[in-house]
Amino acid sequence: MVAAYALVWHKHYDLFLSLIFCFVPIANLGYLLEEKSLTVPENLIAIKITYIGGSYLLLFIMFAIFNMCDLKLKKPLRFTLLLVTTAIFLPVLTIGNGTFFYREIQGTLINGKLVLQKVYGPGHTIYYIMLVTYVIISCSVILYSQKKKRDVSTRTIRYLLAGELTTVFIFFVVKIFKLNIDLTPLGYIIDDFFILVIASRLHLYDVTDTVIDTISLNQEIGFINLDKKFNYLGSNSLSKKLFPSLEEIRIDQNVTKNEDLDREIVSKIRRFINDNSKNTFLKKYGDKVYQINIDYLYNGKYKRGYMLFIQDDTQDQKYIQLMENFNSKLQDEVAQKTEHIVKMHDNLILSIATMVESRDNSTGGHIKRTSEGVHILMTEIMKHNEFNISKEFCKDIIKAAPMHDLGKIAVDDAILRKPGRFTPEEFEKMKTHAEEGAKIVHEILKETDDFTFHQIAENIAHYHHERWDGSGYPCGLKGEEIPLEARIMAIADVYDALVSKRVYKEKMSFEQADKIIMDGMGKQFDKKLEQYYLAARPKLEAYYKGLE
Repeated sequence: MVAAYALVWHKHYDLFLSLIFCFVPIANLGYLLEEKSLTVPENLIAIKITYIGGSYLLLFIMFAIFNMCDLKLKKPLRFTLLLVTTAIFLPVLTIGNGTFFYREIQGTLINGKLVLQKVYGPGHTIYYIMLVTYVIISCSVILYSQKKKRDVSTRTIRYLLAGELTTVFIFFVVKIFKLNIDLTPLGYIIDDFFILVIASRLHLYDVTDTVIDTISLNQEIGFINLDKKFNYLGSNSLSKKLFPSLEEIRIDQNVTKNEDLDREIVSKIRRFINDNSKNTFLKKYGDKVYQINIDYLYNGKYKRGYMLFIQDDTQDQKYIQLMENFNSKLQDEVAQKTEHIVKMHDNLILSIATMVESRDNSTGGHIKRTSEGVHILMTEIMKHNEFNISKEFCKDIIKAAPMHDLGKIAVDDAILRKPGRFTPEEFEKMKTHAEEGAKIVHEILKETDDFTFHQIAENIAHYHHERWDGSGYPCGLKGEEIPLEARIMAIADVYDALVSKRVYKEKMSFEQADKIIMDGMGKQFDKKLEQYYLAARPKLEAYYKGLE
């Protein structure tokens, strides 16, 4: 039976199920030794072994029945029952040396077999009361589950009941008819048989475990687990295919030390931490697009880290295949129409941004000026390109720049159009425009196929008021936690604010503005962008002089 159980064993089996199959052999070994013993001392040792199995076996069977019937006993109660069982068992060890469990013991050899005459003491009576109590409780739980528990297998309940009743029946047959042979080992084996039948299917009824096993083995679904400090806990093959840097990471190593993983994974988790609604992002791989969902990793009811769940989200594959087969002429026509639609889309976005700006008394022309400022900065960055960015990135950040203040549409007119400086309370409300802007951009662009532009535009709106030293808003990001596009936007945004007239201040000279920008390098702005700002400064000054 133990060998059969080992063959069907599953890692999610209940502990008590395994203990049952450990204690049955112990109990039956005691009965075998009792049968073979020829002296009273040998017989008493065998009896004590049978009591070891008998005492704890029924307790573990009861615990297993509770678990299989989905009725959980609390740990303190289980521990108390274990202590009570141990306390009732301990007098067994005094057999032969005391009178509490057996008052008298006499042994007689009859036809070469030792027969004991025993007079039971109060300890034996208490022991039987305990066993009967455990049997009654077990049967009651089984019957209760039959009536009330719809999520417990009827087959499981029948097998449990059959095992319990068979054991009880054999026990009373031996006692009532005073048979010369003890059939208790047979009862244990029959009970084991029924539990073994249950065990062969038990893990199939646990939906959580079967789903986890299925997901783990499914090559089309991926997962990555990190603890709260972003230490790597594990992932599967699909995840390592999408994020090759995972192959370089050891278990318990902090993934923030890997630049690629920090940018592609940790930054998204940080965004999720700040706003749980931002729990998805997309990852391209070949001709497929995967959706990655972020959620908390639970151990019981406690949050222990983060889990990234990955699944294929490629849409309209037939359409893609059709597009690949189009001839050159048709591709050109589609490209022209697409370009026309994109221009309309861009003009619509720019119109929305201009409309939002028209509500703000203090920033007339700000969108156009900052967009040009970003263009000038990006031109210098691309000349040396130490950030190793693509032309598409450069194009996208310039196109996304006008969207950086869209969130102001959510700010009350009384604040937005105030002809003077804000009070602290008003400034706090004004600061919400960054987070609101990210939400608006997300909604505007969520259906676009250009995932990179979507992310860049959303990052610019959300993080262009973050500061390199972590003192910015709305998330207090620090250093390279701030997306590069937002760091670039921040310089153009602040420069325009300094050299432009506002209702609450006069414009500064280029020298004053330059000093403030340079003093902010390494504090408010990314120090690595300093060289590009210095290279762009003459063009920035020339542009603003041309506006006068």
